[in-house]
Amino acid sequence: MGAVVSSGENAAESFNAAFKREALKGRKGWSSEHEARLDAFRWPARCNTRRRHSRLGQRSPIAYENGLQPAVTTLAQAA
Repeated sequence: MGAVVSSGENAAESFNAAFKREALKGRKGWSSEHEARLDAFRWPARCNTRRRHSRLGQRSPIAYENGLQPAVTTLAQAA
């Protein structure tokens, strides 16, 4: 049996799997290291700003966060 892992490790594995599936799909190689780095850094920006997520009601994370209403908090006066 495998060891118990942290949720952070599961999140990292999920991120890597999504990156490989979406950014590297069908890719044989890049013409330069610079082009490869640009593709690698473009993907998270696209993921957070334009890619729709089913868990967020088919909205991007940015659109979801912008649609949240700020929580009203009131503090009781200290005695």
